[in-house]
Amino acid sequence: MVKVTLKDGSVIEYKKGITAKEVAESISAGLARVALAAEINGEVKDLGYQINEDCSLNILTFDSEGGREAYRHTSSHILAQAVKRLYPDAKLAIGPAIDNGFYYDFDVDKPFTTEDLEKIENEMQKIIKEDLKLERFTLPRDEAIKLMEEKGEKYKVELINDLPEGETISFYKQGEFVDLCAGPHVESTGKVKAYKLLSVAGAYWRGSEKNKMLQRIYGTSFTKKSELDEYLHRLEEAKKRDHRRLGRELDLFDIYEEGPGFPFFLPKGMVLRNILEDYWRKEHKKNNYQEIKTPIILNEDLWHRSGHWDHYKENMYFTKIDEGDFAIKPMNCPGGMLVYKRKLHSYRDLPQRIAELGLVHRHELSGALHGLMRVRCFTQDDAHIFMTPDQVKDEVLGVINMIDSFYKVFGFKYHVELSTRPEDSMGTDEQWDLAINSLKDALETKGMEYKINEGDGAFYGPKIDFHLEDSIGRTWQCGTIQLDFQMPERFDLTYVGPDGERHRPVMIHRVVFGSIERFIAILTEHYAGAFPTWLSPVQVKILPLIDKHVEYALKVQKELKDKGIRVEVDARNEKIGYKIREARLERVPYMLVIGDKELENNAVAVRSRKDGDIGTMPVSEFIEKILEEVEGLI
Repeated sequence: MVKVTLKDGSVIEYKKGITAKEVAESISAGLARVALAAEINGEVKDLGYQINEDCSLNILTFDSEGGREAYRHTSSHILAQAVKRLYPDAKLAIGPAIDNGFYYDFDVDKPFTTEDLEKIENEMQKIIKEDLKLERFTLPRDEAIKLMEEKGEKYKVELINDLPEGETISFYKQGEFVDLCAGPHVESTGKVKAYKLLSVAGAYWRGSEKNKMLQRIYGTSFTKKSELDEYLHRLEEAKKRDHRRLGRELDLFDIYEEGPGFPFFLPKGMVLRNILEDYWRKEHKKNNYQEIKTPIILNEDLWHRSGHWDHYKENMYFTKIDEGDFAIKPMNCPGGMLVYKRKLHSYRDLPQRIAELGLVHRHELSGALHGLMRVRCFTQDDAHIFMTPDQVKDEVLGVINMIDSFYKVFGFKYHVELSTRPEDSMGTDEQWDLAINSLKDALETKGMEYKINEGDGAFYGPKIDFHLEDSIGRTWQCGTIQLDFQMPERFDLTYVGPDGERHRPVMIHRVVFGSIERFIAILTEHYAGAFPTWLSPVQVKILPLIDKHVEYALKVQKELKDKGIRVEVDARNEKIGYKIREARLERVPYMLVIGDKELENNAVAVRSRKDGDIGTMPVSEFIEKILEEVEGLI
């Protein structure tokens, strides 16, 4: 017999060799019907996995990450099988589940078209109706290579050759289709109910421009058609909100072919950016941060000292100055180290909170560039906090509170994730244990729920990441708190303790916006370009009916400007309906229409983007209304 500990903590004995599916059936027929995979001792397995020793078991449905991943991984295999049936000469590459869907990469003679995707979808439906069982089997390395060579799958052969000696090489079979795969999968193709192929794009084999360009088909799948329809609706909504299109339409920002990955901020975009940066500075001053500015280019030796040379070199740009080697900074932290190190500190000086809106450059592959979301130069709203070990918890809590207050201003909900030590890391086990436990302690003190991402921390320390949820349900990783015992060591940073001896400070790296550029992209899509009044580059548009009203319109404009309101006059010789439509397209929060009545009464007819026509009022009353709306937010 084996003892199985279920999710609710109950322990049930079963006969050795029982499968996870049979355990699900023993719990309830309803659970067995919706079961997709099982988490056994923390690892996701097929439902057919046999239990031969005591374990913890959690039956996974589509509501769980592991269940969704198994479901969509199987969807990618159905896609690959359909492609092989329709295009037998296609070579298989890789096909994982990803956030919100799946993809598969193929080597084919000509690119897939929209018509091809429709044919592939129809073939997928046939495979689903066949309800083919997914069967796992393993082979020794030589036999695995031979099998893939016989099938002409050169990319699979390359993957097998890269696996460590002694690695179990597993495959999954469904009907005539066999694929190299670690799994897990759902029981049969018939389990997949609602799916859609979304797009096709080029993708280099293994992400390297040196390799062949493959065809990547993206898709998504759900257990219910209603959920698929809702997701497709969100995708359409996301297209309407695409910050790249809105950035051009609203004249905020753009990227030109003369500088791929290097964004241009236009006058209205700079208004938006400056509002965010002014708010950032105000809040940091309130929280006792000191602002600095460090150089963009620093010598190569500094990057060796910081560890970036060994861990980040492929993402950096380099130059020569006076025959010496220099690097353009990809991160601000080494400059912050030099600022701290410039003089001796006492424990009484700590914590020191040093903030910087620092421009950094990182080499991104051209295929990865995406508007302001993924660029080659951006401004990080960095801060580095230097403290004694006993100050760590309070400082982490202080940063959490600050980030929380920022996001509430923009109406964002968020969740947090704690990322632990990666394989490519610096420092001792003791330092990492202390750092991870310090972050956990702060989160638990705040009563915050969090997810653990094993091995996803920075090379110098663990981190807490803040994932924002936008108005259509997408999540974006923005704020982060990284605890670092390594940089102070590498830069020999010290402070004088109460004992008169020198001690090593602990350091926090943190950002709130993350990247100013990316945060602006997220805000643009979150608000669909209709920024709240306090953020709008133009808050008010004055629309005179005819030429004789322009002089009064300019007088009203001056009154508003004198009160700090951002206002424009549309004095063009156009019909008022046209001017109103134009102002709506520009997503201006308020339109002030001026005709004879308004001119006579020193008033304005107010139209709100949100509430429509809200009537005529004195100019002074409108000024009071708009200032009250933005009060406390800027």
